[in-house]
Amino acid sequence: MKLQSLTPEEQRVILHKGTEMPFTGEYENTFEEGTYECRQCGTPLYTSTAKFHSGCGWPSFDQEIPGAVIRTRDADGRRTEITCAACGGHLGHVFEGEGYTKLNTRHCVNSISLKFVPAKKEG
Repeated sequence: MKLQSLTPEEQRVILHKGTEMPFTGEYENTFEEGTYECRQCGTPLYTSTAKFHSGCGWPSFDQEIPGAVIRTRDADGRRTEITCAACGGHLGHVFEGEGYTKLNTRHCVNSISLKFVPAKKEG
């Protein structure tokens, strides 16, 4: 697997488990059809059909592509971190029981951890 070189800010979030400021990420209000990949390794993580607007300030998804994301309980036991299953890059956190969607799950993901690939338009 070839890893992309990261900017210092991407490293802070993806490698050192940082968080971008809410309402500043490039994909918070992106709702085009396509796929969201891991910025570090290019693995597809989420589809646009799983994305919804939660108002939390970060892109929100109610499910990942099967097998693409690993959930790990934070040391404080209160939150669950999500990372790319392929490269271990930090994505954000997952929350359950909030009632935003029928799946009752919210992946709160840093835009800087993602790369959006628009769907190819036919015709």
